[in-house]
Amino acid sequence: MLNLRKKILVAIDGSPQSDKAAEEAVRLAAGNQSQFKSPVFALLVLPNAPTSTYTDFVPSAPMTETEKWDDLRKRIFFVVEKCAAEHDIPLEMIVEYGDPTEKMISFAKRESIDVIVIGSSSKGFIQRRIKGSISHKVASSAPCSVYIVRG
Repeated sequence: MLNLRKKILVAIDGSPQSDKAAEEAVRLAAGNQSQFKSPVFALLVLPNAPTSTYTDFVPSAPMTETEKWDDLRKRIFFVVEKCAAEHDIPLEMIVEYGDPTEKMISFAKRESIDVIVIGSSSKGFIQRRIKGSISHKVASSAPCSVYIVRG
């Protein structure tokens, strides 16, 4: 079997499902026995920054520019950082703003990602119909393989 370096994108949001997805992404990267390590890209997509109105004299700063951001970032990326360090896997952490599905798909296309690893929240049928499922949307429109990790 030919082992090639694969680019792995994992969706991170700080939930237990994304922590499991992070562990699986690192496990996939660590399973590559070639001399070149498979890199893992951990992508956190935050909601769009609130737009300021005419009544706002001082618009609020984006989440990544607040005092709480360092602590929050450490907690959200803790599992993927720890797992990647334990297995000596190259890790790149990315934070973007916008729609999670659109950002994951565009990142996968732009970086020629080979597999997307994403956690599933296991929402019930009604919640999935009302809110939609990000993992289902990504799986149906991704340019590469998608590995859905169930919680």
